[in-house]
Amino acid sequence: MYKATYKYRLFLAIFISIAFVILLLFYNALTPKKTLPIFQPNDVNYELVDSSIQHVKRFHKIKSFEFLNQNGEIVSEKDYNGFIYVADFFFTTCPSICPIMTNNMLKIQNYIKDKKKVKLLSFSVTPEIDSVPVLKEYSVKKGVDDKYWNLLTGEKSKIYSLARKSFLVVKENADSNTHDMIHTENFVLVDKEKRIRGFYDGTDDKDIQVLKKDIDILIEEYN
Repeated sequence: MYKATYKYRLFLAIFISIAFVILLLFYNALTPKKTLPIFQPNDVNYELVDSSIQHVKRFHKIKSFEFLNQNGEIVSEKDYNGFIYVADFFFTTCPSICPIMTNNMLKIQNYIKDKKKVKLLSFSVTPEIDSVPVLKEYSVKKGVDDKYWNLLTGEKSKIYSLARKSFLVVKENADSNTHDMIHTENFVLVDKEKRIRGFYDGTDDKDIQVLKKDIDILIEEYN
């Protein structure tokens, strides 16, 4: 009697386990994986987009660039080939949102250290002030790891064009004709094909958590 009961319980336990696994497989198969949108200039606040591309609805990608980083090394879009990356625009003397953005980018830096093929990228909107030595001092002070994160400076007109025609994150200063930029708090998530996959408030802790999750979603998309 005892043996019969034991066999029955064993059979029942195995049956339930198999049924659970089958249900889990069906659930995973039927539940669509989350994917991130691909942003086009037409999807973004027109104030942040150059008028020449505000109408674009397809095929937008980050254009080529070449600037100097905090170590005086030339960095171009080729250094980010095959990488997912997070980009922003800042300046070292900013007293308001930039320190918060930098601290949150440091959180992303720590988050990606155990992940492959993810980098960070920051462009100075005041390159006439943010020389290579200034960026180097700033990076050391803040704890920037140059294995993952480049701070770039260069010709202001080229940074301005990149900000408004590629990353879509700075406003035009209507009171100036010298390519002055009113930068936003936006972090931009860029995929390996140089497409924009997300915008995030770099001063908001909740958005930073969303960004971390979206980085993982994008990594899984390539896997």
